[in-house]
Amino acid sequence: MKLSVSGKVVKIVLDVVLYAMAAFFLFPLYWMVTGSFKNQASAVKIPPDLVPTRLELINYAKLFREGVIFQWLGNSVIVSVIATAAACIVATMAGYALTKKQFVGCNLIFGAVIVTMLIPKQLGLVPLFTMMKEWNMVNTLSSAILPIIALPFGVFLMKQFSQTVPKELLEAGKIDGCSEIGLFANIFLPIVKPGVGALAIFVFATAWNDYLWQLIMLSDSSKYTVNVGIGSLISEYGGDYGYLMAAATIGFIPILAVFLGFQKYFVKGITLGGVKG
Repeated sequence: MKLSVSGKVVKIVLDVVLYAMAAFFLFPLYWMVTGSFKNQASAVKIPPDLVPTRLELINYAKLFREGVIFQWLGNSVIVSVIATAAACIVATMAGYALTKKQFVGCNLIFGAVIVTMLIPKQLGLVPLFTMMKEWNMVNTLSSAILPIIALPFGVFLMKQFSQTVPKELLEAGKIDGCSEIGLFANIFLPIVKPGVGALAIFVFATAWNDYLWQLIMLSDSSKYTVNVGIGSLISEYGGDYGYLMAAATIGFIPILAVFLGFQKYFVKGITLGGVKG
């Protein structure tokens, strides 16, 4: 279908705006990566060099020599992977129960989940810290994992996906003698797999970037996650910005890899999630 002259002009304008917005949002990432190859003098230079005049590897050499960044990365991977797996299991099972099982208080429970999504996260910090202290879990990786497992948004998302599963399929499975676990694992779960993929990206990113709660709970440097660890490199007198950007670049690689690996599920999940409300 051929576009008119005005249509072509509109398309060109929209493309320019789109590329400009993409460049605007990608610029911080570009600045972080290029800054990791600058020494301290070049990193704080005014006016700054938008394109590094010389690529320095001293920041990465220092990171590899000290090796502490890899311990922090390991802690972040442990927290994010366990939290993602557990949150996906809990949210998927909750979505299945809230849509395919009729029980007293079902709507009330789902309403409570929606209400908790409206509460600012900061209001729950003190009660959560009190709970962790009573359970002797302060300064442990478990304290960084548990609050993410029961993620209200995850339950909401998986309930929406659960509504796309025809009840007739589950009833047919029951007639064939399939157990409740079999219905969930063999019929329900394959259909909502795109939703689980989208949820996995969201939970992993949430756990990986959860700086405030991890900063409160983790006081031992050996337990730091990558975000808390990088923050600890900044003193009251400033920091080596090239070194900090190199550490941030390394910390960014895992979350980028997860997004690229689950991207098709994320896109498919977002499109299918709105089929039923």
